[in-house]
Amino acid sequence: MATKTVRDIIRIDEEKCDGCAACALSCAEGAIEIIDGKAKLVSEIYCDGLGACIGECPQGALTIEKRESDEFDEHAVETHLDSMKKKETLPCGCPGSSVQQFEKTVELPMVDPLPCGCPSTTVQQFGDGHQAKSSVQQDAALAHWPVQLTLVPPNAPFLQGADLLLASHCGPFAYGNFHQDFIKDHAVLCACPKLDDAQAHQEKLTELLRQSDIKSVTVVRMEVPCCGGLTHLAQQAIVDSGKSIPIKEVTIGVKGNIVA
Repeated sequence: MATKTVRDIIRIDEEKCDGCAACALSCAEGAIEIIDGKAKLVSEIYCDGLGACIGECPQGALTIEKRESDEFDEHAVETHLDSMKKKETLPCGCPGSSVQQFEKTVELPMVDPLPCGCPSTTVQQFGDGHQAKSSVQQDAALAHWPVQLTLVPPNAPFLQGADLLLASHCGPFAYGNFHQDFIKDHAVLCACPKLDDAQAHQEKLTELLRQSDIKSVTVVRMEVPCCGGLTHLAQQAIVDSGKSIPIKEVTIGVKGNIVA
């Protein structure tokens, strides 16, 4: 049984917290996780009370207070961090996680013939709000698999010498021309800083940057505050990798426009 003692420990104001995950990424002990959109202290024994997470919170939702709590347990922290790392691997050996690289081929556009024999290549909009089917299908720009950050091994060949696109899960749904404007000529990784294990993502990306010769990183995120954790994650991974890699951020609005 853990021993109670009066000591410094983190306090999280949930009313101020917007779930950006910056604190979770900065906590080396893994004491903070994003649960139901809010930062939570998952266990008192993981918090050392030093407050490294406080300066990372843009909302000022974190403070250090002195109160009775379980003692900090360094051994428990090591076990906890090991368990977090194990979440990155799939025990099922799912074939969907196998690394693949594609050769892009150029295909002629498909056409829908009209009864008269002429191709219908013009998109039309009718009074009922429905669009006519376009005869030209835009080629996908993705040149490798997998794309989930958790599944991509740090030594994946498609990462070597690549310009890296780190995308939020929602971005490709919101922005209609995502493939041609962002994925084209990039190695692609996607992650969610709010619903995924942000700390594990940061550690994985750090190792990936160390082992590959990434030339640049472009983060494409949504405008919602929690998605800002994706940029923070990438910035910290670059610092931890010990490399100097240029990074830029593109922010997509929920209506599908680029806002920054």
